Amino acid sequence: MIGQGFKNFFDKQRPKFEKGGKLHTFHSVFEGFETFLYVSDATTKKGSHVRDYIDLKRTMIFVVLALVPTMLFGMYNIGYQHFAAIGALAETTFMQVFIYGFLRVLPVIIVSYGVGLGIEFAFAQIKGHEIHEGFLVSGLLIPLVLPIDTPLWMTAIAVAFSVIIAKEAFGGTGMNIWNPALIARAFLFFAYPSHMSGDSVWIRLGTDADKVVDGFSGATPLGLALNGILDYNIWDAFWGFIPGSIGETSSFAILLGAAFLIITGIGSWKIMLSTVLGALFTGALINVFAVNPFMEIPFWHHLFLGGFMFGAVFMTTDPVSASQTAKGKWIYGFLIGVLAIVIRVLNPAFPEGVMLAILLMNTFAPLIDHYVVQGNVRRRLKRVSVKV
Repeated sequence: MIGQGFKNFFDKQRPKFEKGGKLHTFHSVFEGFETFLYVSDATTKKGSHVRDYIDLKRTMIFVVLALVPTMLFGMYNIGYQHFAAIGALAETTFMQVFIYGFLRVLPVIIVSYGVGLGIEFAFAQIKGHEIHEGFLVSGLLIPLVLPIDTPLWMTAIAVAFSVIIAKEAFGGTGMNIWNPALIARAFLFFAYPSHMSGDSVWIRLGTDADKVVDGFSGATPLGLALNGILDYNIWDAFWGFIPGSIGETSSFAILLGAAFLIITGIGSWKIMLSTVLGALFTGALINVFAVNPFMEIPFWHHLFLGGFMFGAVFMTTDPVSASQTAKGKWIYGFLIGVLAIVIRVLNPAFPEGVMLAILLMNTFAPLIDHYVVQGNVRRRLKRVSVKV
């Protein structure tokens, strides 16, 4: 009944936004909200077409649902790290821990969606086009890849840079060559490096900073390993009870999202698996020639440290910036895994290589697909010539 009531409301309001209506200027805004709630009733008038019942909005919503476990655990972990740092974890309840993290993460998500969707709406109005749906995912991905202490004004600038430069400058959703969420993080990393690395950005202390217990360290396991300190519990890293970006710490929650994406057919399991294989291969090779503690990190530990698992599941599988061909997906993912570990381990100034590895392979994804397609063409031409 409620759903039908909303549908009737939109039906009554539609004439005001159609051509000739007094609110026609805002047609794209109305259409964006309507098709967000209901599948468009537009039909093909001529020609033969095969259509899927899942449109782009529904696809984006599926990805958002897959991100929910990482978002919820990220909220809990923010509270967990805060109370652990001030030595009050034993005296707090689960809900106190979660609510603390929820109240710290929620403003970041609001700013991300507010700024991003505002720009998307403005561009849609200016161009007279439909509102692009891609930011439904990017608006949540961007907060999840940021440290909790990132100022809100920095988040707003990064989101604006991402939408305008990484998307709209290339023609909008479906035309971008780089992952918009990673462009936002890269922008902040190079523009404000002190707020994106170091020991103090991963744990939200706020007014409780003076209560920090002796011996407290806010460094991530990768940050410690870079300094030769292999002091971390791999199972804490797997479950997510370690400092890190908001949504990147829990491999378990990320794997739940991966299973959802694979089952629904939204995410490419080929890219996910090949990325993992590339990282395991490179990590094992580096273990053989290890000359320092960082190179001695067991190769499989790399899967659960830093943002590797989050990147392998949610960033590499971006349907726009990733390879499109079946063979290309294997090559694309494997090279991301290789480059991520090479950058992480062999570059002493940058103990996290997933972001740069994905952005680099985004650049080469069209080239990979080109050579895969050309290879298929040559093989088919050879078969034809043999028959003749």
